[in-house]
Amino acid sequence: MFHILIVEDDKNTRKLMNAIISNEGYKTFTTENGKDALDILDKEHIDLIVLDIMMPQMDGYEFTKTLRSCNNNLPILMVSAKQLPEDKKKGFLVGTDDYMTKPVDEEEMLLRIKALLRRSSIVNERRLSIASVVLDYDTLTVSRGNDVQVLPQKEFYLLYKLLSYPNKIFTRLQLMDEIWGMDSETSDTTLNVHINRLRKRFKDYSEFSLIAVRGLGYKAVRNDEV
Repeated sequence: MFHILIVEDDKNTRKLMNAIISNEGYKTFTTENGKDALDILDKEHIDLIVLDIMMPQMDGYEFTKTLRSCNNNLPILMVSAKQLPEDKKKGFLVGTDDYMTKPVDEEEMLLRIKALLRRSSIVNERRLSIASVVLDYDTLTVSRGNDVQVLPQKEFYLLYKLLSYPNKIFTRLQLMDEIWGMDSETSDTTLNVHINRLRKRFKDYSEFSLIAVRGLGYKAVRNDEV
């Protein structure tokens, strides 16, 4: 079960978020400011933080900056009434992973949480092996024996995602959301270009293949017996 920390100073909003997120099957922890949130992180295992910005004692910007300065890469979803582009930009600059404005759409918030948790779980694994092929998340490399290829970031993330869930069909929308983000203007064309580049790059690799599923999306097929 994933553990989610909700940091929100408004009591009613905090209770509502807690109900929505816990009803989805997550274990939740709540607090009203960044300072208390840091104390909870010292005591509890947390997988993701839903974070308000305007709070007493320590606001969301300062909290995120503090966390990132300690090399803590927990996924953070900022949820704030601050809607100006510069507010959102500041959030990303201090280290948030995603940003939503209030009032939040409940379904969208849950989708964003799920996407962040999926990305985080992939990052935490760091390495993926298929027979003699090794994908290294930290270096964005795919190696087979002495053949080592450094991939462009999005190509690597796409390949890593598909190979992490062999035979699972991902819709184009799922892949665009997880690799490029929900607010991206990425099109089907961009995704198709990246898939085609990967196919061409690894056309001689019998260890895996990327398959288009007509009308649905893409899946990866692994051959670990090579």
